[in-house]
Amino acid sequence: MACGAAAAPTVHLAPAASTTAVGSPTPAATGATLAPQSHSRLPDWGNPDGHAYVPPAGRAVNTSHPNHIIGNGTPSSCTSAAVVRDVALGGIITFNCGPKPVTILMTQTAKVINTRHRIVLDGGGKVTLSGGGKIEILYMDTCDPKQIWTTTDCYDQEWPQLVVQNITFTRGYSGVQEGNGDHPYGGGAIYAEGGQFKAVNSAFIDNACYPYGPDLGGAAIRALAQWDNRPVYITDDTFRGGRCSNGGALSSISVQWDVLNSVFTDNKAIGWGANPSAGGTSGGGSGGAIYLDGEKDDVTVAGTIMRDNSAREFGGAIFDVVDQYWGTLTLRGCTLRDNPASPIRSIPGVYYEVDGKIIDPVVIR
Repeated sequence: MACGAAAAPTVHLAPAASTTAVGSPTPAATGATLAPQSHSRLPDWGNPDGHAYVPPAGRAVNTSHPNHIIGNGTPSSCTSAAVVRDVALGGIITFNCGPKPVTILMTQTAKVINTRHRIVLDGGGKVTLSGGGKIEILYMDTCDPKQIWTTTDCYDQEWPQLVVQNITFTRGYSGVQEGNGDHPYGGGAIYAEGGQFKAVNSAFIDNACYPYGPDLGGAAIRALAQWDNRPVYITDDTFRGGRCSNGGALSSISVQWDVLNSVFTDNKAIGWGANPSAGGTSGGGSGGAIYLDGEKDDVTVAGTIMRDNSAREFGGAIFDVVDQYWGTLTLRGCTLRDNPASPIRSIPGVYYEVDGKIIDPVVIR
């Protein structure tokens, strides 16, 4: 199914650049939760053929005057500890790791502190943060009971605002199972609850979260409770090789999204039994690339390629179930191709249900 030009745009792949690894070698992942590490080439950030308008709120932040610079010009000076420290301090964060691309193996999750206002993590096009197949890379939760709450309503507050740009996240992993008390689940690379979040000019490669659970999702990003119901912006990003129960790339509950000029390939929802879970199953398996659920809905996917994603249940590319209908799911100037899932669908690759009825999204060429 195509929405845009009749012929599918080509996904441009850049030759893999040589990288300098920081830290010990990453052990091989086991089980079905992580994608095979067989990609010889990394995709460009975003869709170069996408021409969707990006509003100022969805664009990259000026980082010419950083508050913190990680590294002193050598790869060895760019460490997991430095990333964790500076994310906690907040402000604009850049890297000085030398002239070549560098991969920083994270040994601890970098956590945003609720009392910070804006946290911008800019890799300058050279930095990759790796979870090593073991840990979630970046975490923000305004409702975290272990932190100070800055407002009486932790689910609706303007700050912190977290921005990631010009950076790659790979092999992040959230192993938290759904229903484990106060422990947030989903978001293999990034978990962002409350405040505001956007990702610009970035790549998310081979991230994963727990393989089962009816509402657990977001191998790359799990977003919840964004301030004033404002959208999460996904701008000029690439998502590849994600594996999770639902949402092989993105997942949310009651969150609006603007997904602009991006690329989703080879992401999979690997759970089984849908939501609510069918008898004898652990649930999940919907939204090969994107899994959306909850109240209200205003989601735009524009200038974007979604190809070769899959789901064991519904929505090979996009799964979107909405209660208390408000807004629309709109596809504008994008291409969906080869996103297999259940034949029960709105249009090929998309399952869109509003107040219990399967309907078509708005499709604009």
